Amino acid sequence: MRLSSFLALFRPALPLILGLSLGCSLSLLMVSWTQGDTEEPCGDDFANGGLFPGSLGGDSQGGLGGDAANEDFQPRIVPYHKDPNKPHKKVLRTRYIHTELGIRERLLVGVLTSRLTLGTLAVAVNRTVAHHFHRTFFFTGLRSPKVPHGMAVVAHGDDRPVWLMYETVRHLHQHFGNDYDWFYLVQDDTYTQAERLSELVGHLSAGQDLYMGRAEEFIGGEERARYCYGGYGYLLSRSLLARLQPHLDVCRNDILSVRPDEWLGRCIIDYLGLSCVEMHQEMTYRYFELEKNADPEREESPQFKNAFTVHPVSEPDLMYRLHKRFSQIELDRTYQQIHQLQVQISNLSELTPEGKEGATWPIGINPPFRPKTRFEVINWDYFTEEHMYSCADGSPKCELRGADRADVLSVLETAVERLNERYQPQLRFRKRRLLNGYRRFDPTRGMEYTLDLALEVFTQKGHSQVIAKRVGLLRPLSSIEIIPMPYVTEATRVQIILPVTAREQDYVGNFLDTYAMNALDTHDNVLLTFLFIYEPFDAQRVSETDVFAGVKAMIGEVEKRYGDTKIPWISVKTEVPSQVKLMDIISKKHPVDTLFFLSSVWTEVNGDFLNRCRMNAISNWQVFFPIHFQEYSPAIVYRDQQPSAAAASSSFSEGLRDGRFDRHVFDEACFYNADYMSARTKMAADILDNDELLESMDVYEIFVRYSGLHVFRAVEPALVQKYVQRVCNARFSEDIYHRCILSNLEGLASRSHLAMALFEQEQANST
Repeated sequence: MRLSSFLALFRPALPLILGLSLGCSLSLLMVSWTQGDTEEPCGDDFANGGLFPGSLGGDSQGGLGGDAANEDFQPRIVPYHKDPNKPHKKVLRTRYIHTELGIRERLLVGVLTSRLTLGTLAVAVNRTVAHHFHRTFFFTGLRSPKVPHGMAVVAHGDDRPVWLMYETVRHLHQHFGNDYDWFYLVQDDTYTQAERLSELVGHLSAGQDLYMGRAEEFIGGEERARYCYGGYGYLLSRSLLARLQPHLDVCRNDILSVRPDEWLGRCIIDYLGLSCVEMHQEMTYRYFELEKNADPEREESPQFKNAFTVHPVSEPDLMYRLHKRFSQIELDRTYQQIHQLQVQISNLSELTPEGKEGATWPIGINPPFRPKTRFEVINWDYFTEEHMYSCADGSPKCELRGADRADVLSVLETAVERLNERYQPQLRFRKRRLLNGYRRFDPTRGMEYTLDLALEVFTQKGHSQVIAKRVGLLRPLSSIEIIPMPYVTEATRVQIILPVTAREQDYVGNFLDTYAMNALDTHDNVLLTFLFIYEPFDAQRVSETDVFAGVKAMIGEVEKRYGDTKIPWISVKTEVPSQVKLMDIISKKHPVDTLFFLSSVWTEVNGDFLNRCRMNAISNWQVFFPIHFQEYSPAIVYRDQQPSAAAASSSFSEGLRDGRFDRHVFDEACFYNADYMSARTKMAADILDNDELLESMDVYEIFVRYSGLHVFRAVEPALVQKYVQRVCNARFSEDIYHRCILSNLEGLASRSHLAMALFEQEQANST
């Protein structure tokens, strides 16, 4: 992988750590534990009135106590008994582990909005907190004419507040009652600190009836029961929602109220006997009432800093300002926790056998990778402010640009900032230039840098001097995120499409031999279809002389050898064998759920790649364009060896040594027929104005420009091609023709092989 491509994976907010002699800031998970039995609650000194103080074992009003509270955590052994009198039934296993084990998602969020505020406040809620939750729905009475993009909006058809609440609760139970443990309802004029709310839910037991929020008295205030005020949001447990469902219709008819939150609270109290609570299992629901014309930047009270929700928020701009303020508060707390954890790690390191020297730098980050052999040594890449001296194309020197340039500028700026933070006010530094720069990627730590800087140092008295200083920095790896992907299986049938021209038919024999050995002998779930491309002159003489007669004879021999195998072929007449034109013909002859592998005659098909084709091509989600490994010309690479030795050296079993991954070729592709048909449908309007567009584009461009799917492009070591000099058709687009020329030039041999060939030629000419 190119370094510039890898750098794009880093988050821009990752801290750079300067290595001098003191501790530094970094990202680290906080872990707390207890040993033995204790009656004292576990807490952190740096919490300063944190979000969840106290023990987790307590109980409060509205919850279950004693054995009932832990009933859902007691394991039960269910013995297996097979009835001999009943016929055997095949057990159907579910696709996902969480389905079989009954694991539910933790939290679903429902935002109550209206037609007037859907495009303003609701959009602000969606942009600030929705991406922190698994699912977020916006419930409204009447749908506005234009629904904002990227929001799941449910319209109930009635703007009456109580009716909206009734339909919302009924909708949540009916569609998601078995999929989530907790349901959070909030108004669109409320800001929610999403991470704190998720942390609160993570500390609560899912098997209890709970109605949690800001407790408010009913009008009159005579009874002790309380309802949860909707302005600050409230939590409903799954079990409470299930018990409440049979009574919703009765509540709608019997309870008269103007406020929807008061109506829901009255229904829960009357039929379930539960009142709204602000504290449960030592967890407190924290909220803050925002005054009119208040400035979030000036709010310094602990109630504000620890709040889960803030209400009321009158306009979208205020919602974004609140989000900025709370993000900064969380960032400051995180850095404070990191610093204190580093101090604890440093103090505890003195008790280890290695002593103080055993603590690695930076504190809390994995130690550097230690190679076991010389082949595992990680190389350092040298750079300056203008050039890199380890280039992706093998050049000794190339211009620093793109992600590499942005990375170097960021490192230099951070280095000077950290030096000034450490030595001010005694000294102040200003960068003159970079003398030397080195970097390497350590997979156990992150990107490491060593910089030799020419710095101008200023003292408090105004004296200055230019000095050279070496500093070390680390850009640590951030937390790993799991991207959810749709379900796929390796049992899917792959339909291989092999286009062949008259010039390429000499390579078909090797392709068929490899296909028979790797697919037919192993009984892989694969079908092969040939696409014979006739030029107009050859098509007219096909009844007299068929240019593909030899290939068809080879196909017949394979079918005779494998009696149950049929290899169909399709004949096409065209002067320009465009990928798109050919796929249009193939697509109409196969079902929409067909998984295509568009191949070439030089490809060596094997089971490993076919499985990756099945796993990486996902219907209505992703298409896969592998980068094959192209072997170099044996006439140059093995010019001094015997043919047998050259063949042995180039075998795949010996490893991918004498070749390269050809990034200029997009001939191979894995995709579903339905995805291709959908992209071609979107392309139809452009074809009406430009008929030559089909000849100027390939399948890769079709998916990039018209599909909207993930286009996955990655190196594929199992997809190997022998060396071939491709025939570049000038009638294709300039971009396709240029890629073909580059593939031929770069695929001839490596720079070292070409240099040796030129050297030997000059030596021979000189003698």
